[in-house]
Amino acid sequence: MSKHSSSQTPRKLKIGSGSVVCQEAEIKGEVTIGSRTVIHPKARIIAEAGPIIIGDNNLIEEQATILNSSYLDDDGQSGGKIVLKIGNHNVFEVGSQCEAVNVGDNNILEAKSKVGRFTSVSHGRTQMCSLIVVEVGMNPRERFKKHWSFGI
Repeated sequence: MSKHSSSQTPRKLKIGSGSVVCQEAEIKGEVTIGSRTVIHPKARIIAEAGPIIIGDNNLIEEQATILNSSYLDDDGQSGGKIVLKIGNHNVFEVGSQCEAVNVGDNNILEAKSKVGRFTSVSHGRTQMCSLIVVEVGMNPRERFKKHWSFGI
């Protein structure tokens, strides 16, 4: 008998060549990891609302969390499937949290930094230790159109 209940999100994991994913990392849902990416122990990659696609040459350190979580629209209905895309050559430092819908290339999320939901990080940014709060009540699809960019 399986230890996993049928109500859990099925895990579809694809790992590119040359990548290292530590056994102690937590990965749930549909996740694609590009080549030469390293995922440290205790890192969490949770794909609830839709797939997470991680590009090449990324580093995801201990206790970093990448989350694609579900949301409700203004009518209280499920907001649909969202794909969280992460580009190439990004570093997610210890304890960082990312719920963005898009992360470009060559970014650094420093230790304990947080990038909130429905945001987009462009290219070559450094997100320092801070909290980004997205206004509640706005239609998430409108947020996607804005492609906000944070960092220095």
